[in-house]
Amino acid sequence: MNLANYIDHTILKADTTKEEVIQICKEAIEYEFASVCVNLYYTKLVNELLKNTEVKTTTVIGFPLGAVTTEVKVFETEKAVEYGADEIDMVMNIGALKNKNYEEVLNDIKEVKKACNNKAILKVIIETALLTGEEKEMACKLSLEAGADFVKTSTGFSTGGATVEDIQLMKNIVKDQAKVKASGGIRDKETTIAMINAGADRIGASASVHIVTGEHSIGSGY
Repeated sequence: MNLANYIDHTILKADTTKEEVIQICKEAIEYEFASVCVNLYYTKLVNELLKNTEVKTTTVIGFPLGAVTTEVKVFETEKAVEYGADEIDMVMNIGALKNKNYEEVLNDIKEVKKACNNKAILKVIIETALLTGEEKEMACKLSLEAGADFVKTSTGFSTGGATVEDIQLMKNIVKDQAKVKASGGIRDKETTIAMINAGADRIGASASVHIVTGEHSIGSGY
């Protein structure tokens, strides 16, 4: 198992500097991580730094709360794709889901998927720590119906992160119709392997270098 190929090397903290992003990209190329995941502001830079490599550019949308309007998420997605994003990690409208406004949630994801314009894959962050089991199932089903390519556990900025139990539940719902990304609180090799064995197809982490080598890396907290 090549763990690096599963990992989106992630740096999303508010005080991220250009120098840190450059370092993250160098690490991603060296260790052959799946992608580098950043906020929209750094998408152009990351796309340029990763040019002519196998490492993808991932951009988060509606991050970290998911509580902006669909129009805002669509605009962010269009700009991300324009700037070179290969993958889009959008935050579901958690409040709308809890209000049982399922059509609103469905439309939110559908419109972002449309804005990907077949140029970027779509991962939907459902923020499992804030949901009941029934809500997690509904979040996965709505994501599937909207055409999402992945369902993702967490932003890493809420009350909890990925758990093996949540990965198993999500995988059981999406089966082979979509993939599952585990993120939030994954900081060591053992946890990473447990998530993959539970059904995760991708891992979001800032401690990526530590996960694959045991060495210290820049990222922390995701």
